[in-house]
Amino acid sequence: MRAVVITRGGGPEVLEAQEVEDPAPLGEGEVLLQVAAAGVNRADTLQRVGRHPPPAGASPYPGLECSGTILALGPNVPSRWAVGDKVCALLSGGGYAEKIVVQAGQLLPVPEGVSLTDAAGLPEVACTVWSTVFMTSRLSPGESFLIHGGSSGIGTFAIQIAKHLGIKVFVTAGSEEKLAACKGLGADVCINYKTEDFVERVKQETNGKGVDVILDNIGGSYLQRNLNSLGVDGRLFIIGFQGGAVAEVNLQAVFARRLTIQAAGLRGRSTANKAQIVNEVEKNVWPAVAAGKVKPVIYKTFPLSEAAEAHRLMEASTHIGKILLLP
Repeated sequence: MRAVVITRGGGPEVLEAQEVEDPAPLGEGEVLLQVAAAGVNRADTLQRVGRHPPPAGASPYPGLECSGTILALGPNVPSRWAVGDKVCALLSGGGYAEKIVVQAGQLLPVPEGVSLTDAAGLPEVACTVWSTVFMTSRLSPGESFLIHGGSSGIGTFAIQIAKHLGIKVFVTAGSEEKLAACKGLGADVCINYKTEDFVERVKQETNGKGVDVILDNIGGSYLQRNLNSLGVDGRLFIIGFQGGAVAEVNLQAVFARRLTIQAAGLRGRSTANKAQIVNEVEKNVWPAVAAGKVKPVIYKTFPLSEAAEAHRLMEASTHIGKILLLP
């Protein structure tokens, strides 16, 4: 099969589509997929430069989500799955390839009304947002929610599912075009972080109270400002460190307003934990997707041979929504 190989640590030019060996024989509970499309995620760019290695036993090729067709079933795969089924999957790696082996517990049916290609842009964002903001931070109807990077793949998904559930949504983004896209998806308060202080704007819009939950991909450089933007019993969930991993923080706000700071990723979680998250996503998110209330936002697709161009676009941060690779 063909797969995108990271030939060495470095810039996008180190990605090469090569002929590689087919996946190993299927083990317990595993499924073989013919990949239709794979999502490109920022974690893939970190793996490329050597900062986010795959977990033990995972494919060495990048790609944390895909869509495709089931080609074969290993032993003891649940009877709901059959050869020929159209699915999408949360992966530990290997999505940038023509075939991939994945645990059946990490499969989702392609939602009604979504194309097989577009479905590749759903698993990582849906599982990330649902596991962090809803399962862990318990964001609830009637609360308020600030999303940094509202025009990203995660951001465009988070806006839609939060609005569907009756939550007031604040977003930050770096251009008027991106803010307009966020508004079009339902965001209530759109803040240009390059020209406005998001802390002040949040306080204005909430009469000084602050928001209930923040989903943050920046990390260190935003930590104190995020804490200053949260209300009583507010929850900050960190999913990235684009602004660094180290910060000095005044803990008085945490103490005075009973704030919670959490951080987690998906890739390193156990198979059982991933299966639990996928199950919750299918139960709670998939009906909203099937009803057209939440849609994958696809910015651009590239052939597998142009993975380097896809990474350049990701790192330029000019896109709105998801970038996909097509084998």
